[in-house]
Amino acid sequence: MSKKDIKRVREMYSEFQKGLDERRKNTGKLYFKGVGKNDVYNITAPFNSANRTVIAGRVELREHEYSNVIFFEEIDNVWVPVQNAPTFKLQDPFITFIAGELIFGGVEIKDVGGVLEWKTVFFRGPDIFNLVEFFHGPAGMKDIRLCDLENGKIGVFTRPQGDVGGRGTIGYAEISKLEDLTTEVIEGAVLLEDKFHHLDWGGVNEAHLLANGEIGVLAHAAYYEDDHLMEERHYYATSFIFDPVLKKFRDYKIIASRDQFEDGPAKQKHLTNVIFSSGLKRTDETITLYAGVSDAEAHWIEIEDPFWSEGQQ
Repeated sequence: MSKKDIKRVREMYSEFQKGLDERRKNTGKLYFKGVGKNDVYNITAPFNSANRTVIAGRVELREHEYSNVIFFEEIDNVWVPVQNAPTFKLQDPFITFIAGELIFGGVEIKDVGGVLEWKTVFFRGPDIFNLVEFFHGPAGMKDIRLCDLENGKIGVFTRPQGDVGGRGTIGYAEISKLEDLTTEVIEGAVLLEDKFHHLDWGGVNEAHLLANGEIGVLAHAAYYEDDHLMEERHYYATSFIFDPVLKKFRDYKIIASRDQFEDGPAKQKHLTNVIFSSGLKRTDETITLYAGVSDAEAHWIEIEDPFWSEGQQ
């Protein structure tokens, strides 16, 4: 298939809009204390660690994007920093569990000659209080994610850009153990064919091993208004199912858009229509999607589980 023949994200959204009112679900905002005037957004879904339920969130002032990641716990319907928990100078936190071990990560940014450079940094440990850095990805790559596989190996999703990935696409590789995660493995990942039109982009936010051995992938897809840099950005929460044996994906679709959530502020005007699909909490046939909204707030919404079908729970 030619890149020009791949369905545009804007077309996917037009299809998603049909019957949108019928899909409106329970939704709400997360409220935070103990962070001063900072915004909290791009949160993880709640997870259990050190005998408590916590989330990690990106915490920063509205005026810039130099952020800290802080762990929070809910007290009286408000999320407050976990006492004595570590903080990290990172953006866009994520978590997973590999062979029962907590894997935490985020995006580290630095100014290189007036240009921001980023890389994905990984930590591991038994809980949030005992995390040790064990790997950082290549410069310029966000959205590297890991997933347990049925065969005992570890799936690795990547997001190359530039000469290899254009505005951003998805690659896949496998390793036998965490110690095998290297820059060479990431740069050698096989790209998912026919995933994005060359003017669109996307990446993986979270990966879930399903009962049938496939992987349920929470992701995002995006484009610029009029396809020009610096124009308004449109980000949507998406999902697909990935077969790690065949290296093929299916059931690719938008699962949430900004207009399904409550109104709220945006970090900048061109970020108004941005959803960062940062985590899922799966319960039977319904899931709660946790998301950063307009790069300013943290919201949740209940939607139908895109991975729920016979053999895939």
